[in-house]
Amino acid sequence: MKKGRILTGDRPTGPLHLGHYVGSLKNRVELQDDYESFIIIADVQALTTNFEHPEQLPQAVRQVAMDYLAVGLDPEKSTIFVQSMIKEIAELTIFYSMFITVNVLRHNPTIKTEAKQYGYQDMTYGFLGYPVSQAADITFCKADLVPVGADQVPHIEFARKIVRRFNELYKPVLVEPKALVGEVGRLVGLDGSAKMSKSLGNAIYLSDSAEAVRKKISMAVTDPARMLRTDPGHPSVCTVFAYHKVFNPEVVADLTKECKSASIGCVDCKKLLAQVINNFLEPMRERRAKYQANPKLVDDILIAGTERAREEGQKTMSQVREAMCLDYFGKQFE
Repeated sequence: MKKGRILTGDRPTGPLHLGHYVGSLKNRVELQDDYESFIIIADVQALTTNFEHPEQLPQAVRQVAMDYLAVGLDPEKSTIFVQSMIKEIAELTIFYSMFITVNVLRHNPTIKTEAKQYGYQDMTYGFLGYPVSQAADITFCKADLVPVGADQVPHIEFARKIVRRFNELYKPVLVEPKALVGEVGRLVGLDGSAKMSKSLGNAIYLSDSAEAVRKKISMAVTDPARMLRTDPGHPSVCTVFAYHKVFNPEVVADLTKECKSASIGCVDCKKLLAQVINNFLEPMRERRAKYQANPKLVDDILIAGTERAREEGQKTMSQVREAMCLDYFGKQFE
C-alpha cells in the first residue's frame, strides 16, 4: 500500500525552540516511519521579512537543518531540502498567483497578524503573497498531510482552496492537503506571553546548553499573586506549571497539591523543571554533537534531499503544464 506524503518545514530565521517541537517537530519525528516525509527549509520565505540581510541565510539554513537532525528526523526517511533550489516551487507560485486576488490575501488572518507584528504599513509583494508561496511548497510534491502549529492552520486552509480552484479551472492533478496540529498547540513563552517566539526573546532553544536552560527557567514568570514562599500558589496561571504539564505530566497531580498548599516554592519548582527539560534535550545534544563535528555531512544531507525534492517537483510540474496547456513542445524544456 502506498504511503501518504507529508510536507512541512520552517523559515530559517534563527534556531528552533521548544514551541516548534511541541507544535510540529514532535509530530514530524513520529510520522516519518508511516509517511513519506518532505521537510522544507523555506529560505525564500525568510526573505519576506528579512530581505535586506540574505548574508544570514547560509548559516541559518544549516542551523535549522541541524535542529531537524538533532530532534530525530532521519535523512533516510525524511527528505530535507532547501526551498530556493527547487525552481518548480517558484514556477508553481507564479501560476497560482494568476487566479488569487490581492483582496483575498489582504484578508488572510495570519498575514494581518504578522503585518501588525512587524509594523508594516505597506506590504511587499513577497510578504503579501506568502500564503501563495506556501501553497506551492505544499503542493509541488503532492503532500497529503501538513503537520503545523496552530497559528499556521489558516495557511493550510488557503492552500486547500487554491488546490480546489486549480483542479476546477484546469484538470484535477493536485492533491488537497490536510493540516495536522500538535496536541498541545502553542507553548506559552517564558515571560507568560501567549506564544513562545524567537522575536519576543522568551524561548528555550533546542540548541541551548544545560546552563542556559537553567538560567532561562530561573527567570520564568510564575504566579504573580504569590509574593511569599508561604503563600498558596495558583498553578493554573503559572507559566512554569504549564511547562510541567507538557514535559513532566506524571507529577502534575502531586505538584498541584504541593503548590496550592505552599509545600513547594517557585524556586524548587523551577529547579525541577530545569532538570526535566535538560533530560529531555540531552539526546538532542548528543545527536547535534555528531553533526557539529562533521558539518559537511549536513551539507551532503541537504544536497541529497534537494535533488530528491526536485525530482518530485518535475513530475508535478509536467502534469501542471499539461493541465494548463503550457506544454507546447513536450518535455524538451523541462
